[in-house]
Amino acid sequence: MTAVQPEPDIEVGQPKTAAAGLPAVAVSLGMAVKQMGPVRTARNLLRLNQVDGFDCMSCAWPDPDPKHRHTAEFCENGAKAVAWEGDTSRIGPDFFAAHSLADLETRSEYWMGQQGRLTEPMVRRAGGTHYEPITWDAAFALVAEHLNGLASPDEALFYTSGRASNEAAFVYQLFARAYGTNNLPDCSNMCHESTSVGLADTIGIGKGSVSLDDVHEADLIVISGQNPGTNHPRMLSALEIAKHNGATIVAINPLREAGLLKFNNPQKPSGMAGRGTELADHYLQVRSDGDLALWQALGHLLLRRGVADEAFIAEHTVGFEAYAAHLAEIDRAEVLAATGLRWEQIEELADVFARSHKIVNCWAMGITQHRNAVATIKEFVNVALLQGMIGKPGAGLCPVRGHSNVQGDRTMGIWERSPDSFLDALRDEFGFEPPREHGFDAVKAVRALRDGDATVFVGLGGNFVSAMSDTDVTEAALRRAALTVQVSTKLNRSHVVCGETALILPTLGRTEKDLSGGTEQRVTVEDSMSAVHASRGRMEPASANLRSEVGILCGIAAATLGDRHGIPWHAFAKDYDEIRHRIARVVPGCDDYAEKIRARGGFTLPHPPRDSRTFPTEPGKAVFSVSPLAAVQVPEGRLVLQTMRSHDQFNTTIYGLDDRYRGIHHGRRVVFVSAADLAELGFADGDVVNLVSEWSDGVERRADGFRLVEYSTPKGCVAAYYPETNPLIPLDSVALESNTPTSKWVVVRLER
Repeated sequence: MTAVQPEPDIEVGQPKTAAAGLPAVAVSLGMAVKQMGPVRTARNLLRLNQVDGFDCMSCAWPDPDPKHRHTAEFCENGAKAVAWEGDTSRIGPDFFAAHSLADLETRSEYWMGQQGRLTEPMVRRAGGTHYEPITWDAAFALVAEHLNGLASPDEALFYTSGRASNEAAFVYQLFARAYGTNNLPDCSNMCHESTSVGLADTIGIGKGSVSLDDVHEADLIVISGQNPGTNHPRMLSALEIAKHNGATIVAINPLREAGLLKFNNPQKPSGMAGRGTELADHYLQVRSDGDLALWQALGHLLLRRGVADEAFIAEHTVGFEAYAAHLAEIDRAEVLAATGLRWEQIEELADVFARSHKIVNCWAMGITQHRNAVATIKEFVNVALLQGMIGKPGAGLCPVRGHSNVQGDRTMGIWERSPDSFLDALRDEFGFEPPREHGFDAVKAVRALRDGDATVFVGLGGNFVSAMSDTDVTEAALRRAALTVQVSTKLNRSHVVCGETALILPTLGRTEKDLSGGTEQRVTVEDSMSAVHASRGRMEPASANLRSEVGILCGIAAATLGDRHGIPWHAFAKDYDEIRHRIARVVPGCDDYAEKIRARGGFTLPHPPRDSRTFPTEPGKAVFSVSPLAAVQVPEGRLVLQTMRSHDQFNTTIYGLDDRYRGIHHGRRVVFVSAADLAELGFADGDVVNLVSEWSDGVERRADGFRLVEYSTPKGCVAAYYPETNPLIPLDSVALESNTPTSKWVVVRLER
């Protein structure tokens, strides 16, 4: 393999130790004006996250109550996402005539995203070297021909990213099941699946148990494995409110991140003056996957301090005795080895918990993408149950979702393992028997394509090839498909790494008017805190030939299924209220859905643990769990790599080549490493290395040409950006129980 050299113009400065927030205004507005122009920038950004506007596509952080929203209710990355979608450049047939697939394969994700909006359907015919135009009807007929020609419906895969609306998600899963399969892999399989499993097993519902008001009212907020300054910047405003209300904030994260240290709120005079708000009162730089040991030690110390809420435990939980007995045997040396912390730090953390009466525990991908992720999340629940921190104001569990509607997709039935109760409701509403056998998740979908068990891949948004682990295996698997279909707004690598026949179906963005059926439509989304609200774009579409996600899916469904089951696909495409009426009768908690979403600010779905301290688990109570304290061993001379976003990035979308908070400019092929590891391994800051991952299958996986950057991170732990490092993550390296790729735990060696 030829070594890849670092970007020639890369600059490495000092990471920011000051404040997140204030520089974002100039940076995000400058990018927006460059891509959209000043008029479109003003119109779009002032409608972003407003009651009568459109929902931000960059994260799922909840909106404030309508009466408390600012005129500019957006963050830096929200503005970047809007600018990226509102790009005035266009990609049409001329572009594809000029660029073969072989040419496009040499281009970076950043370059592809900068070329503009897709404007009309394109097809790559079997054996073709270029994409060429195709009509919508012909595209739908082509998909139908392939699907109806399969020996089994289970040979088709229907992938969903988190940008799909509730209406599109409901139609999509309905189509897949009416067609005959539960193969509904989604981006949640790669991110918060561990959360869904851990919470469902313990509290009976795979969602967080807090509201935005709870965050504001908490007297202790713990942020584990999360970098809100880059990934959820609007969360910083909520943390600022909590701090002003007297909250203590604890950050638990391997890297020392500027976005957890201080926040200069550009909406306030103090922020504009640079004074800002100090955020983290305590910062524990735990080793990768050391959180399980840390939280078991924390539970052990809280029990010794006698702070258990005995009444709550007795009335609302089961399994406490076994949990307490397990923690009584905890090995201090094992905890310290796994966490890399001093025992005094853990004692201090226990003191903070012990004196706090309202605790909110937040987490994200830094927790969910480890082998022991599900067990770690169950420890979060254990500590919350121990102190009675579920179902009370100012307290609860707060998994922070990264994609704007990934939680809503799951609520609408995008799940390869939907419960029989949901499938029964579909049967009763639509008059067909849905398949009951569980389908393929994201990892199993790649295996199925690789092994020839699946031959058609349909992608509703996203960039599956670049989001998935084990890039070489994933790309080879997609190339084996007979047909790949991508519903997209912009060009990405999943259009280039495609099946024998491939379709690109361009869709409307969140910012754009949807006039399906001749009337202005709105869609709905669900945020991280179970609030559902409407979203309506107001800008003119990038092309008159674009169709909405709902329209595209209904077109494919009608062409494939015809009148089978009597499902009114054409009516759904013309009036989204027709979909919402069906959602109301199928999806729990969505009664009167079409009417509720017309309320100012929408409505909040029921959450029994939060609302009434009732737990829909098998025993009917919350469940204390017992998990072995399993620290994964790392061979001598090897390091643990976590993959992560840069500051100019949203998932696999690369907005720019800077990471301002970490001091990186004009490039992405860098590895953040501790001074201790540099010295021990005989490297120096600035050296160029190849990354080689080591896994039990003996296959050598490589990512070449990375510059070492000295950074504040625990010894033995390094970090680098994805998707550049996704080739290092073995497909079979997954979290126990959830099957989530272990993107935060990859054993690597540095090769000169």
